[in-house]
Amino acid sequence: MKANPKDVLTGVYYIDGDVASGYGALAAGCKFIAGYPITPSTEAAEAFGQVAPKVGALFIQMEDELASINAIIGAVWAGAKTMTITSGPGYSLMMEAIGLGAMMETPFVLLNVQRTGPSTGVPTKTGQADMMQSKWGSHGDYGIIAISPDSPQEMFDYTIKAFNLAEKYRCPVMIMADECVGHMTEKVVIPAADGIEIEPRRTYHGPVDAYLPFKPDNDLVPKMVKAGEGYNLYISSAVHNEKGYPIKKEEYKSIYTRRLVDKIRLNKDKIIELKEEGIEDAEVIVISYGISSRVAVRGIEIAREKGIKVGSLRLVTVWPFPDEKIAEIIGIGKVKAFVVPEINYGQIVYEVSRCSHGKANVILVPHGGAGVHNPEDIADAIEYGAREKKIEGIIEYKTRLEKSVFGERNKLSK
Repeated sequence: MKANPKDVLTGVYYIDGDVASGYGALAAGCKFIAGYPITPSTEAAEAFGQVAPKVGALFIQMEDELASINAIIGAVWAGAKTMTITSGPGYSLMMEAIGLGAMMETPFVLLNVQRTGPSTGVPTKTGQADMMQSKWGSHGDYGIIAISPDSPQEMFDYTIKAFNLAEKYRCPVMIMADECVGHMTEKVVIPAADGIEIEPRRTYHGPVDAYLPFKPDNDLVPKMVKAGEGYNLYISSAVHNEKGYPIKKEEYKSIYTRRLVDKIRLNKDKIIELKEEGIEDAEVIVISYGISSRVAVRGIEIAREKGIKVGSLRLVTVWPFPDEKIAEIIGIGKVKAFVVPEINYGQIVYEVSRCSHGKANVILVPHGGAGVHNPEDIADAIEYGAREKKIEGIIEYKTRLEKSVFGERNKLSK
């Protein structure tokens, strides 16, 4: 008899975020990972693979990323909880199959430990430039969930949460980590089995001849069965009806694809998780995610030492985006500016700008990758946001690094 993975892993560890995520997958009940080695994510697969034989799980190194993601989609329909692991170039290769998973409402988890790009980029250094790709990377309309851990402990905890969300909403869930968090080594506490909450698969238990694989419950999510259990499954990548058969009528196509979007949008109050600190009376709010949220803590401290009222809104859930929360903050009327540090040249900042409706300045603090922000740059952007009058559009704050590279003086580009 195989051991319970949660009991096998229980304890206190000093491990990096990649390893923590691999352990989180095991604790969540993942029984199959297919992947292809790619820096900086490989340690997660290795950690999973080392423990997997003890608990009846399996890791397979596939020939490439396309095979990896298609293998885990197939394994889901055979009844397993599954995950694949990659970084930028592999993530790009997986995009078509992410759409396939969304269309067939296949619950799986994808860990993307982001690095600097595009193309090969700097494989061993950090980045956050895949954030929009996680939402819009595959073609057509569909819904996914993306979360962004900022520590090894969260890599464990939110890998479990990613599996729970995938099962609850029958959709792909992305863990949008970054190299710094993936390779950061810190204390990780793995609780006993009874301290870990696991979302069971939505399983149909009615008569075989009455089962419709794509008939939704009231929350717009259908129940599943295993292939090979006697149910007449027809699982298609085409737009299909509740039986799974491809459909041609325009009105039915609209109904089905709309549900793929609405089952996420209409449940987002249950999905979105944010970390708020000091936003009640803030004049400036820093909106961040991943490793940038760790760096922003010091930038906020520096600004507060200067007497600036600044708060923090950390995006644990990046997709679906917390539109209502930002609108609520704007509605209070105290906020002059949002400061958005990202290890890219502007992605999530555009969502912040969209949701602020021109009622506050939105200041991007960009970073090209292969490193993290200087906290002083974030502090400077906060100070600028606190004193500057309203300016239309997104303001890109030139960091010390860019000023030195381009020989610019201490100024803002507008």
